[in-house]
Amino acid sequence: MKAYIMGNYTAKAFQGFLKDPTSDRKAVVEQLTKAMGGTMHSMDIVRGSYDFIVVTDVPSFDDFAAIKLVVEASGAVENLTILEAIDFSKATSKASKIGYKAPGQ
Repeated sequence: MKAYIMGNYTAKAFQGFLKDPTSDRKAVVEQLTKAMGGTMHSMDIVRGSYDFIVVTDVPSFDDFAAIKLVVEASGAVENLTILEAIDFSKATSKASKIGYKAPGQ
């Protein structure tokens, strides 16, 4: 499943970055992704509500959940959020077959 993973660094992580500004977090994230049988496409530090976004393919949500458990347990990252890419054509095709009526219709 293709996924967009966003998260925030904690104060502990920022202290680590200041201590070792050359720390290659992309390599670490790529290693975690590979350990779960996935592929990391990109990782960017972003401005806004999240500190970073990772574009990846992971075999399942359970694999992402395993990564989340390990990373958040380290105390360096929090608020990991996943957005799963979907096939919108498949979703609309299935939706068109559902006989739903809104209240009052």
